[in-house]
Amino acid sequence: MTLNNDEDLERLKEIGRICANAIQVMATALEPGMTTAELDAIGRKVLEDAGARSAPELSYNFPGATCISVNEEVAHGIPGARIIQAGDLVNIDVSAEKNGLFADTGASFAVPPIKPQIERLCRDGKRAMWVGLNEVKSGKPLAAIGNAIGSFARKNRYTLITNLASHGVGRSLHEEPTEIATWPDKHEKRRMTDGMVFTVEPFLSLGAQWAEGGDDEWTLLSEPRAPTVQYEHTVVVTRNGPLVVTLPG
Repeated sequence: MTLNNDEDLERLKEIGRICANAIQVMATALEPGMTTAELDAIGRKVLEDAGARSAPELSYNFPGATCISVNEEVAHGIPGARIIQAGDLVNIDVSAEKNGLFADTGASFAVPPIKPQIERLCRDGKRAMWVGLNEVKSGKPLAAIGNAIGSFARKNRYTLITNLASHGVGRSLHEEPTEIATWPDKHEKRRMTDGMVFTVEPFLSLGAQWAEGGDDEWTLLSEPRAPTVQYEHTVVVTRNGPLVVTLPG
């Protein structure tokens, strides 16, 4: 999507805030002993109370309002009977629609007690996302995002999942520009333009390089199995840099 008026920008900011608020409420409620279905129900209520609809349900008939991925699961985990345990690494991905516009955001959370290595991974996962976001500016190459994140990962001895990319969002959950690499991609020749809307969502890992299918048609697992985090914002490209719309408010 490319924004071309203030009304659309305000609507995008609204659905962005709703998604961010849902993650914040879910993260506060997250505790050992609850199921991922119970956590999902909390997110659903936030969305519905704000007049928003779950984007994965709406767009793909996903069996849940949000995606909740635990430990070896890196993305698209189905909420269900899985019980969250102390020490688990939980990714919450919330995308939703309101008034015809979509936003998408995600974050990973470690359930105490937290190992120092996992605490560092979560901290650096968020840093990696912002390293990418800070490359967002009209006229710059899209490849700058993946190049910057890749440099950060190498410097700090992490790997990146290289088959889960960022994507355009706005009029639909996934749209142009498609397949924006959050790793170095020498084939990426596109440039960012004013008003372009997309996600920045690196998957930073302690060894995994790929996401492979699990036992169901949705859940993706790390390959090789290794702790992996994802942090994601929806951003608007401007001449002055990134305008992040998925911030709580």
